[in-house]
Amino acid sequence: MLKYFKNIYIIIFAVFLIWMLFIDTNSFLMHNDLNNDIENLEKEKAYYNKEIIADKKALKKLKTKDGLEKFARESYYMKRKKEDIYIIEYQDSLKLKKDE
Repeated sequence: MLKYFKNIYIIIFAVFLIWMLFIDTNSFLMHNDLNNDIENLEKEKAYYNKEIIADKKALKKLKTKDGLEKFARESYYMKRKKEDIYIIEYQDSLKLKKDE
């Protein structure tokens, strides 16, 4: 076993292998970390692309008169002239004080 470590080529190859795997700036460990970062960024990109598509659909709905009216009525409780709005709250959705 010792005779293999006396061979200069095997020693040089072992040093080169250790250098390339762990020490070099382009090491295997660095490439592994960068690949993980790339995967995470691609997942984020896919998520944001889905969000952009959903937002474009919402904007498309808001560009129509009916969609804008529906949004204003539901979000801001706007109404037409001579129209009353009643907000119905259910008992389980009300926040009650514990003292009462």
